[in-house]
Amino acid sequence: MSLQKYGFIDINHDRLQEAKTPYKVYAELLEDEAQEQFFNVLKEPYVTYGALMPDAHTGYLMPIGGVCSAKDMIVPQFVGFDIGCGMCAYKTNWRKEDIESRAKDIYEKIVSTIPLGFNRHKNHQSLKLDLPLTDFANHMLQSIGLRQLGTLGGGNHFIEIGYGKDGKAWIVIHSGSRGFGHKIASHYILQAFLQKNPQEEKLEQIIKDWESRNIKFKEANPQGYEKALAKYKIKQQAELDKKAKIDNIKEILPLDVNTPLGRDYIMDQKFALEFALENRKRMISVINDILNEVLDSDEAFEYEDEERFINRNHNHAEFNEKRGEWIHRKGATHAEEGMRGVIPGNMRDGSFVVIGKGNRDSLESSSHGAGRVYSRKQAKKNITLEEFEIAMEGIVGTVDENTIDESPFAYKNIFEVMELQKDLVEVVEHIKPIINVKDSQKSRY
Repeated sequence: MSLQKYGFIDINHDRLQEAKTPYKVYAELLEDEAQEQFFNVLKEPYVTYGALMPDAHTGYLMPIGGVCSAKDMIVPQFVGFDIGCGMCAYKTNWRKEDIESRAKDIYEKIVSTIPLGFNRHKNHQSLKLDLPLTDFANHMLQSIGLRQLGTLGGGNHFIEIGYGKDGKAWIVIHSGSRGFGHKIASHYILQAFLQKNPQEEKLEQIIKDWESRNIKFKEANPQGYEKALAKYKIKQQAELDKKAKIDNIKEILPLDVNTPLGRDYIMDQKFALEFALENRKRMISVINDILNEVLDSDEAFEYEDEERFINRNHNHAEFNEKRGEWIHRKGATHAEEGMRGVIPGNMRDGSFVVIGKGNRDSLESSSHGAGRVYSRKQAKKNITLEEFEIAMEGIVGTVDENTIDESPFAYKNIFEVMELQKDLVEVVEHIKPIINVKDSQKSRY
């Protein structure tokens, strides 16, 4: 696949080496913006090592497919907004032929049962996680999270039912912590910004101006004046906070892990990681029930069977005891030696079950997918529905004008990507799709 026509260029190692931080790039070509983002990551004084996976491409401040180690710092932007986004795969006892015989019925039942895109449950879903979380995260959980538990989301999130080399059917899910995780990430990025860019001086001047305008008020009613001043301070602080919008934050903002804010992020991120796992498990359980219903069977979802159930997320930061540092993976799959993972390709080419090789040069990581070559707008402009439909022949999937940006042509060649990371993971199963479900709401973006 020629990536040059998509704006990918040779790696400028002379430029990257100016950061004076060791690194490894597994991608053959990268966009100029992605290279500049990686350079900026490597320049951070607390970053000790960086790596880019073969699916790397431009992201928000750090490239998607980026990994780095950090000393005493954790960076919410290096994890991303969808904390815990990842893959689950479950090997069932059904056969390929069972699924194919009722594929359309199964597809329709999934679409009508599991909320997709911005849709969510009407009622709160029960959740029991024996983990602490901050008052802010708990508020978000109660107000947003519990209605999103067991929902897919949009974009590149998907539900796939396919088959392996032995003909057994697999259920594969790609999803994350939904709006709950996004709120947590946004909150800590904003707090980090305000910590670095304090609003005290601005607020102080605003208050002085108010005081100078209300001298007579103070003389006439001191008690009322103090109450009014307190309310005014709160209101003006809120107005200043609104101006510090996430979309306008373009600087890398680390949190010291030994500060209250850093410790709070670590705690809430851990909760969001477990929420994301539970979200994927809930959907697999529902799909398992649908298969039982449609195929008139009685198979249990045995998620505790590690030979059949795999979970591996690709957006997180975790402390590495050996290095004494925080490993950030943003769109990169944890791939310690012997660790099983799932790497998706695209709607047509399915997913790969892999075993990690524990490669230190990649910080024991691998790609999280194929990696985009087209932005969503570019995909809709350059890919036709007819091309998409032809590519998806034989697969029952969400193929329409609203999912063209998720067609196989929007991504790098997954087989070339897997070849580039043969030193990082061993492929033990290629799951070929029979059914692929995605959100198809026109207002997704």
